[in-house]
Amino acid sequence: MSFTTHDHYFGRNLDLEFSYHETVTVTPRRFPFDFRMQPSSKEHYAMIGMATVADGYPLYYDASNEAGLSMAGLNFPDNADYKPVDPERTNIAPFEFIPWILGSCASVEEAERALESVNLADIPFSEEYPQSPLHWIIADRERSLTVESVREGLKVYQNPYGVLTNNPTFDIQSFSLNDYMHLSPRQPRNSFAESLSFDAYSRGMGAIGLPGDLSSKSRFVRAVFTKMNSVCGESESESLSQFFQILGSVAQQRGCVLVEDDDKYEITIYSSCCNTDRGIYYYRTYENSQLSAVDMHREDLDSDALVTYPLVTGQQINFQN
Repeated sequence: MSFTTHDHYFGRNLDLEFSYHETVTVTPRRFPFDFRMQPSSKEHYAMIGMATVADGYPLYYDASNEAGLSMAGLNFPDNADYKPVDPERTNIAPFEFIPWILGSCASVEEAERALESVNLADIPFSEEYPQSPLHWIIADRERSLTVESVREGLKVYQNPYGVLTNNPTFDIQSFSLNDYMHLSPRQPRNSFAESLSFDAYSRGMGAIGLPGDLSSKSRFVRAVFTKMNSVCGESESESLSQFFQILGSVAQQRGCVLVEDDDKYEITIYSSCCNTDRGIYYYRTYENSQLSAVDMHREDLDSDALVTYPLVTGQQINFQN
C-alpha cells in the first residue's frame, strides 16, 4: 500500500505459512549488484526493506530507496508467466527486479520509462530458491503502478488506489470495485422502497456488503475502501498508526486459512511501513505488536556491505505498575 499524509509511506502485509528468515536489510550505494543478463551495478541508490539474504544477495520482498521510490512483490500464482530470454529487450530475472528498478530509478515516471524495454526472464535464483510467481506495485508519493508478466506479455497498469493484493489480475481486481460503488462510511438512506420504513439499527451500515473474507480479491476491496475513506492527521505517530490500522483490516490470523498440502496455517508474518521521505522502516510481527524501526540514514550508505537486522518477534509488553 502507498499512503501519503505530510510524508509518504509504503508498506505491506506478508501472509505466508512459514518464514524465510527475513531481515530488515539496508543495501548501501556501493553494494555490487551482479545482474544475470545486465551489466553489474557498482553504484546505485541505497535502499531499505525486508529481504531474505541468500549467498550474500538480498532477495527483497519490499523496499524503498533513498530517492523515495518503493516497490513490493506479491504472490501471483497461475497468472505470472515469465518469458525466455529475449536478445531484443532488457532481460531482468524476477528476483532482481526490485533492486534493478530501485537502484536506478528515482520516481514512478523513471520506472515507467525503464519498463518499456523490460522482459522478465524465466531465470531462477537457485535450486534452493526457485522461481516465485509474483506481480509488483511501484510507488512514489505521486503515483503507483502495477506490473504483471502474464501470458500476453508485460502489462503495466496505472494504480489509482495505491493498493495491491494477489490474484486475480489487476484489471479484474479494478473492475470488481464497480460492484461496491454503493458502499459508504455514512449511514444508508432508504432506496429500497419509498412506501416502506426501515431502521438504521447500528452504526456502520453504509458499508454492509463490504467483503469480510480472507480471499485476495475481497482483501483488495476492503483495503481500497478502508484506505480511500481514511481520515488521518499529519504527524508521524498519527500516520503510522493509521497505516498499520489499514493493514490490520486485511491481516490474517492463525487458524483461518489452512494450507492443506502442508497442514499449516497462513498468517500475517509481518506488517511493514516505510517513511520514504525519512528512510525509516517500521514493522511489527505476528507475535510482536510493538513497532520496531530501522533508520537507513544511521548506516554508512557509501559502504559496499549489506546491513541486516533480525526481526523482533517476541511480544513486547509494557508493564505500567
